[in-house]
Amino acid sequence: MTTFSPRPPTIAALSTTALAAGLVVAGPLWLPREAALAAGLALFAIGLWASSAVPAGLASLAFFALAMLLDAAPASVVFSGFEARAFWLVFGGLILGIAVHHTGLGTRLARRVGERLHGGYGLIIGGLVGIAVALSFVIPSSMARVMLLVPLTTEIAARFGFAPGTRGRTGMILAVILGSNQPAFSILTANVPNVVLMGLAEHVHGVAFTYGEYLLLHFPVLGLGRAALLVAVILLLFPDRPRPRSESVRDAVAEAPLSRPERAVGVILAAAVALWATDWLHGISAAWVALTAGLVCLIPGAGLTPKDTLNGRVNYEILFYLAGVLGLGGVLAHSGAGRIAAESLLPLLPLDPGNPLQSFVVLALGFIAIAPFTTAAGLVAVITPLAGDIAHASGLPLETVLMTQVVGFSTMLLPYQVPPLMAGCLLAGEPVGKATRLTLTMAAITVVVLLPLTYLWWSLLGWL
Repeated sequence: MTTFSPRPPTIAALSTTALAAGLVVAGPLWLPREAALAAGLALFAIGLWASSAVPAGLASLAFFALAMLLDAAPASVVFSGFEARAFWLVFGGLILGIAVHHTGLGTRLARRVGERLHGGYGLIIGGLVGIAVALSFVIPSSMARVMLLVPLTTEIAARFGFAPGTRGRTGMILAVILGSNQPAFSILTANVPNVVLMGLAEHVHGVAFTYGEYLLLHFPVLGLGRAALLVAVILLLFPDRPRPRSESVRDAVAEAPLSRPERAVGVILAAAVALWATDWLHGISAAWVALTAGLVCLIPGAGLTPKDTLNGRVNYEILFYLAGVLGLGGVLAHSGAGRIAAESLLPLLPLDPGNPLQSFVVLALGFIAIAPFTTAAGLVAVITPLAGDIAHASGLPLETVLMTQVVGFSTMLLPYQVPPLMAGCLLAGEPVGKATRLTLTMAAITVVVLLPLTYLWWSLLGWL
């Protein structure tokens, strides 16, 4: 007789689901009903996404159904992810990725990049992180960077002999995904939360930060330091060695000239990157650029994508997952759960106006703890209006309190906090659990190493 032995992911999913049910039932006894429902739904959805017990798209559909059945928020809030720009940026990026692979341009680009990275696994990981950070200065959207780099990286991984499921491929994929996102929080225009913080700081407090001031304050430690840390942690968690295919990077034969479809996709891709890089000039969102580029690739008869692209090639699970994450963020914001978490936690923090080191560390850790309940941009929306009171209680300058938020929202604990990370993992077919190992390790080392370095750097600059 066989006995049923549930796998650890199943146990984790069932445990979080049970806790979520308890929160939904008992939460209204001490929380507003909408906040209790939102917190329960968040625990349920995050448990399914983080455990990978069911496909991510199915978890999102379950979230949508429960949110509507429980009347946790209006339909316009629950399904707001489908009208978000990030959703359409990923949709367009998926089609671009299919076109790059279908025409052979991806293989050609992978060979060119691979030639520059040939020389060892450490060089490969370091080179990919460096490319991702460099693009952060040019393409002002981490989702756009991920959609551009992940398909290319899967091609490069194959050329180095890293098949799906190998540690080397996982390390390469996570290098470009986190390299596109985490160090970019130190570049003012590179991520959405940075821009939201800049706008709210000026609107609420009349404090305006310049590009150079922001870069000098954050990039040396949270940019370069975090990029170096990312490389080291990936090499530690996902060690491997290249096993180039027979047509190796070094011995590759001369390539044929670019085909007409390759040239066409190359022009479309170059135009998209140029428009992404100059959005400050024309004001067109990266999402609409990606959508238009994908639409051009779908023109019938052009031969840039397979005929079954929309019916069989586009990975709609990524889109449903992303809509679920964005919808969850909307439900949390609508319910006020993030504000309640902040207002409950902040008075408990041991802030000391006479001890700037203690106040800085306590605030940074507090913001890191609140971020999972609000998402990165949500943390800014919740904390920024309270920054004046926090500055008074901590004894820190208002500008320092505002900038300490960057330490908080850039230090992610779980992948769901950053949609580009989850979308990139699904696009590459990498388990989210492996990304969770990396984010938790990065967060722990950030607190132990980068947080003290940030304090020293800010003290040197006169911010503390």
